[in-house]
Amino acid sequence: MKKPAVSLVAVPGRRKATLEVAQEIERQGFSGIYCPSFADGLGLCLALAMQTNEIRFGTSIANIYTRHVSEFAQTASWIHELSGGRFDFGVGVSHGPVHKALGVEVGRPLEDMRKFVEGLRATPRAGELPPIVLATLRKRMIRLASETAEGIVWANGSRSHMEESLAELTPEQRTSDDFFIGDMIPTCISDDKAAAAEVMRRTLVSYSLLPNYNNYWIEAGYEEEMATIRVAAKNGDHDKITSLMTDDWLADVTLFGTAAEVRDGVEAWYAAGVKTPILVPSSTEGGQMKALEELFTAFKE
Repeated sequence: MKKPAVSLVAVPGRRKATLEVAQEIERQGFSGIYCPSFADGLGLCLALAMQTNEIRFGTSIANIYTRHVSEFAQTASWIHELSGGRFDFGVGVSHGPVHKALGVEVGRPLEDMRKFVEGLRATPRAGELPPIVLATLRKRMIRLASETAEGIVWANGSRSHMEESLAELTPEQRTSDDFFIGDMIPTCISDDKAAAAEVMRRTLVSYSLLPNYNNYWIEAGYEEEMATIRVAAKNGDHDKITSLMTDDWLADVTLFGTAAEVRDGVEAWYAAGVKTPILVPSSTEGGQMKALEELFTAFKE
């Protein structure tokens, strides 16, 4: 099978070790490395441009409100050139709590994103830009990406809803290698499937409380689950939220269980139209490094 991509974060104190892990991801033939916004994913991508040779990589995502668009353009072009064209510049509007923590004022997501992409392409003397990939959940952002960008990426997307979501793209975009379609999928590999499922439930708690995710999962058919979670959150019953996450929803949004079950799940994501499943590894027994070890073992040829 074609191996999926891997989500990778470099935290303080382990940055050099993270680059060594990235080189191992490349050696083992995974299809990409994608770096989320926290812990400076863009900085990690700059290092990956110099520390890897063939593997594709990118941000998933860079928050468009954290830098001036012209600075983003210069940095993205720099990474694109250094990497020999292996870099995907994934960008997104992030979430309300992040905006509040950063003290930034934001406008309407679609308008802000359109202006950002236009600003990237209008920046003088930036050099050639990499493919621009928009973080998306619902259909209007997919349509904007279809009009203005070279790809889309979800985090915690609904596999059963993918066919309907991807119908917003052109037929060529759905099939061509030139248009990126990715999803960051929380993943936990363990023979103790119940324990792995519990890790995934805890992973999704913070997302389930965000209005944009809640509304997306309602669109995907999980209105009852989202309604009960909203009530629990309103009443301050946060400890109950994991118990409100149904098995069907969890299996639709994450991957968990034995190595064979996770590999089968990756195949199902490919079949759903996601060209680049990006596994976000967690473990029942440790942190990111332990989770990556388990991932390597599960996909070892």
